[in-house]
Amino acid sequence: MSRRVMLIYTGGTLGMVRDEQSGALISFALDDVEQKLPELKALGYHLDAVTPFNPIDSSQTEPHHWQSIAQSISEHYNNYDGFVVLHGTDTMAYTASALSYMLDGLAKPVILTGSQLPLGIPRTDARENLTTAIELAGATDSNGHPRVPEVCIYFDYRLFRGNRASKFDSDKFQAFQSPNYPALVEVGTVIRFQDRYIRPVDGPLFKLRKGIDPGVAGIRLFPGMAKSVVTPLLESADNRVLLMETFGMGNAPTHSWLLDALRHYINSGRTVVSVTQCRGGYVDMGRYHSSTALREMGVVSGRDMTFEAAITKIMWLLGNDYTGFELEKSINKDLKGELTEV
Repeated sequence: MSRRVMLIYTGGTLGMVRDEQSGALISFALDDVEQKLPELKALGYHLDAVTPFNPIDSSQTEPHHWQSIAQSISEHYNNYDGFVVLHGTDTMAYTASALSYMLDGLAKPVILTGSQLPLGIPRTDARENLTTAIELAGATDSNGHPRVPEVCIYFDYRLFRGNRASKFDSDKFQAFQSPNYPALVEVGTVIRFQDRYIRPVDGPLFKLRKGIDPGVAGIRLFPGMAKSVVTPLLESADNRVLLMETFGMGNAPTHSWLLDALRHYINSGRTVVSVTQCRGGYVDMGRYHSSTALREMGVVSGRDMTFEAAITKIMWLLGNDYTGFELEKSINKDLKGELTEV
């Protein structure tokens, strides 16, 4: 029996070809994907395609787009062995992270991929990225179980856990990296599955939990940051959580106005979370004196989460009615492989 894989097209460079007459880039019909990529026939998979919303540039992605993708997967979950989401690269890591929380009990591959160049362009990376993503979405072990039953990003011969990856380069084919967690699969002349790093099936039953509340603000600390810029954000009633990108292992300026503002924010019943600005590594508040005050006032450590994984996790927790201590505990807890617990 052939494996069944569903393609979910949301937009992005991969789903575009150059019009022969005008020379402009236009979307191609995914129903014709096997004509564009005849090598797919050799896989022997049954492919179907769906477009959950009008295709967009991924820089325009909003939480309701994540919910639409998750809803499409949920509606077709029992009829397919795996899913491939075609997505623009700019916000792919945000979407992958959000889906990892929404698709509770996931037991099948959900692989996001895209490209830096469209199909039909010389040297395009679209052909390999899409072909291998589809192959991985349908890959099984000797017992017929999916090899990678989690949300992933496939790009440039490597498969990463989706909530561990970040876009690293806007120009090179190696657009994504996962500095704090190894690749799940490395592709060369053979496909090498790194089974010890692949997350096992996530619970007994699949359940869609697509609640999202965008009541979170983000701020990146930098030298010379002005009080007049920061305090309005902390005084705003529109956010319940502040995600703060701190220096190094969670360090921050010790200006009294900043510490007082953060302390007042926390004392008002809201939450501050710290993640590192560094591409790799983790937050360990108290390691240095400049983070001691943050730890003492109750800033929550995001450990080694990426910014994308942290902010979508917070939105998902808020959207599923996590509050107070339960919210803070869950932020610091590994839910879907997004952080390393101590």
